[in-house]
Amino acid sequence: MGMGRGAGPKALGLFYILIVILCTLHTVSASSCRILKCNSEFWSTTSSSHHHTGLEDSVEFCTALRTYAHCTRRTARFCRGDLAYHSAVHGIDDLMSQHNCSKDGPTSQPRVRTPPPWDSQERSDSPEICHYEKNFHRNTATPNYTHCGLFGDPHLRTFMDTFQTCKIQGAWPLIDNNYLNVQVTNSPVHLGSTATATTKITIIFKNFQECVDQKVYQAEMDELPAAFTDGSKNGGDKSGANSLKIIEKVAGQHIEIQAKYIGTTIVVRQVGRYLTFAVRMPEEVVNAVEDKENQGLYLCLQGCPQNQQIDFRTFHSQTPETGPRRHGAVSSGASFTPPMAEAKCKEKLPVKDLYFQSCVFDLVTTGDVNFTLAAYYAFEDMKLLHSNKDKIHLYERTTGPGNAAPQISQEIAKLLVAIVFCVSVLL
Repeated sequence: MGMGRGAGPKALGLFYILIVILCTLHTVSASSCRILKCNSEFWSTTSSSHHHTGLEDSVEFCTALRTYAHCTRRTARFCRGDLAYHSAVHGIDDLMSQHNCSKDGPTSQPRVRTPPPWDSQERSDSPEICHYEKNFHRNTATPNYTHCGLFGDPHLRTFMDTFQTCKIQGAWPLIDNNYLNVQVTNSPVHLGSTATATTKITIIFKNFQECVDQKVYQAEMDELPAAFTDGSKNGGDKSGANSLKIIEKVAGQHIEIQAKYIGTTIVVRQVGRYLTFAVRMPEEVVNAVEDKENQGLYLCLQGCPQNQQIDFRTFHSQTPETGPRRHGAVSSGASFTPPMAEAKCKEKLPVKDLYFQSCVFDLVTTGDVNFTLAAYYAFEDMKLLHSNKDKIHLYERTTGPGNAAPQISQEIAKLLVAIVFCVSVLL
C-alpha cells in the first residue's frame, strides 16, 4: 500500500517517545517512579512546536532532550524495575544519536504554572526526594514525629517528652544530626543573676543532594529576621529549593521555617527580650547521626546535664512568703510571690501542668511578666507541633502545689508488678 514518502528516523524517534508516554499513562500517580512526569514535561516542551520546520534539527530540541535525560537520571533510583523508564532512556539515547546532540550542554527547566499566593506547596518541578513524606515513607504509614521546645528561664521539653528546668549559660547544642545543627546561647537575665534565657539561636541546614544549598539562619535578641544570613528566603538555586523556606508570621516576633525535605517545622519567637524555640521532626531524622559514638550529645535528645538541672521540688520547698532566692535579685520592676505568680499565670495557662509551673517559677525568680507569654506561646507551639495529643499536658512526678495529678514513674510501676507476681507465686 503506497504511503508516499517513508517516515524518517527522526519522526520514528518522536513517535517512539510518544508511544512510551502513552504506555505509561496507566501508572499510578502516587508511584515513586516519576518517569511519567519526565515524559509529560518533555512532551509539553516539544509538542507545541515540533511541527515547525527544522525544529528537530535545532539546538532547542537537543536542549529539551538533555533536560529529559536529566529528569530520568533524577528518578533512576526508584525506577530500576520499571519497563517504561528503561524504554524512555533508550529512546533518549537513540534520539540524541540521530540528532547529533551532545550529552554535555545546556538544559532548560520545564514550563510550569505559577502557583497562586495561597499555595504553600513546594514547586511542582521539585524532585520527589525533596519531600520527606513522599520519598522516605513511600510504602509505610505516616512517620512518627517528635517535638522539642526551649523557652523561659530556660525550660526544655525533649524529644522524649522529658521536661526539665536548666541553668545552662553560654552556647549549647540543641540539635545535631546529619541534616541540621541548632545551637542556642543563654545569657543572664539580670546582672549578677544566675537566671538565664535564650538570647541567640543559630540554625544550620546542611547541603542536601539536589534539594537545598547549605543555609544558615541566625536570630538574636531584638533581631528576628525573616531570611537566612545570605538574604534568601528559601533553599537556594537547586531544583527543590522551595522545600526549605522561611515564613514570617509576625514581623520581628514570630517566624516559621518549613524544611519539607526532612519533614521538619521550626518555630522561633521573640517574647519580651528573649527567644523561644520549637521543632517538629520525624524520629528518623532525629536519629540520623553518622558518629554513633557521640550520638545524641545534644539537649533536645539527652536533656540538660544533671549538674545543670533544677529540681522543681526544691522550688516548691521554699516558703510562699519569700520564694526561692537561687537566682539572686529580681528585676527592678514588679516582684512576684508564688501566690501572685500563680494568679498571673492562670490567666494564660489555666491547667496546672508543667508549663504553668514553669511560668510561676519564672515570674518568682525573674520578676519579668513577659515570661508568662513565653510559657503560653511555648505551650501553643507544642500543641500545634506535637503529634500525640494525649501528651500535651505534662505533670510533675511528685506531689507539689498546683499539681493536677501526681504520676507514678514507669520504673516504680514495673517494680510493683514484679512484687505482686512474686508474692502470688510464693502463696
